[in-house]
Amino acid sequence: MDLVIRSSRVVLPDGPVGPASVAVRDGRIASVSSAGPFDVDLGDLVLMPGLVDTHVHVNEPGRTEWEGFATATRAALAGGVTTIVDMPLNSLPPTVSAAALAEKRAAAAGQCHVDVGFWGGAIPGNAGDLADLHAAGVFGFKAFLADSGVPEFPPVSPTQLRAAMGTVPALFVVHAEDPARLRSAPPSPRYADFEDSRPGAAECAAVGAALDAAEATGSRVHVLHVSDAAAADVVAAGRARGVRVTAETCPHYLTLDAAEIPDGATEFKCCPPIRGASNRDALWSALAGGAIDIVVSDHSPSTPDLKRGDFGSAWGGIASLQLGLPLVWTAASARGHGIADVVRWMSTGPADLVGLPGKGRIAVGADADLVAFDPAATFTVDPAALHHRHPVSPYAGRQLTGVVRRAWLGGAEVSPSDPPRGRLLRRAADPREAR
Repeated sequence: MDLVIRSSRVVLPDGPVGPASVAVRDGRIASVSSAGPFDVDLGDLVLMPGLVDTHVHVNEPGRTEWEGFATATRAALAGGVTTIVDMPLNSLPPTVSAAALAEKRAAAAGQCHVDVGFWGGAIPGNAGDLADLHAAGVFGFKAFLADSGVPEFPPVSPTQLRAAMGTVPALFVVHAEDPARLRSAPPSPRYADFEDSRPGAAECAAVGAALDAAEATGSRVHVLHVSDAAAADVVAAGRARGVRVTAETCPHYLTLDAAEIPDGATEFKCCPPIRGASNRDALWSALAGGAIDIVVSDHSPSTPDLKRGDFGSAWGGIASLQLGLPLVWTAASARGHGIADVVRWMSTGPADLVGLPGKGRIAVGADADLVAFDPAATFTVDPAALHHRHPVSPYAGRQLTGVVRRAWLGGAEVSPSDPPRGRLLRRAADPREAR
């Protein structure tokens, strides 16, 4: 064996958290046993699979001043995330053709501190590109039913979404807000004015339209960043009638309260918006009950100047890739959930969503992407300690519980200060294949 790691608290699939030794050979987990010699003894630190974050906006090439592969993947690694899947928009060109994917892979090569896969995009007019893009290795297709915020990635109508789904047997991930129910946010410093411009009814209506398109075509559909708990009910009802649907939510919707957002604090702006405490409680119930399947960051950074101004004009996005694990663990543990629940929501579930069976679990044959996590340690969020390009955060000064102490990528111990050794992933039977 190349490495054997022992801990008194190992998170195993479908099993209790308990003592185990995890042996690694050639970058993969070779065995999991209850005894034997070891190289690393973590004591009571939790040994868990690295997180898989399937909703990350890296923005390179083209808007690297917003973020980039080097900075985003350093932040990921610091937060215990060992695999990300990059969204197709905010980069230039957007990933809406096989040629654009090749540009993005070339930009990422040699810069990534974690393993990186890619989404393709479905926009009006590119239906003929989807099959080639899928064959080139994207994990599925992102579509907006409302304005994306950037002109080169326009939204599709429900009819266009259904047509795109009919062109390729792929997973479609959808930003679901109905533009007919949205209003332009007024130039106001009050968060409530922004929230009122994007009501939950817009989310529910668009989720229903996306499910109808999936049902009509037999496609898989995944609802992105559920912010309104009533939309989770629409998802659950669709699943009950046989629609192949999954859904996600994000740390900001599970931890923040609209009533506590100060005037002018545009670092809290995101789309769809953060809502109130009772809705937050209902999202936790939907997550616990299975209506919502996974938790991912929707890491959406920009330059600081784009976050200035009022809630009508500021960029809508929250950068939290490094903080997702402690944010969710702090809130989840307070609600009686265990670390195995967090692993299911943030590691195994996202890996299963995109078809990466070698990620997100401590099991024989899986990649040895591992994290040593201290679930009792506390810290105060200091934006200067964050690794993403611009240290703008709504969590500044917030006390959180849970610290990543060590990480291994493909069996090699890594830290954000090390040279990058992440691989570029393709949708393939073997997720470690990188070309």
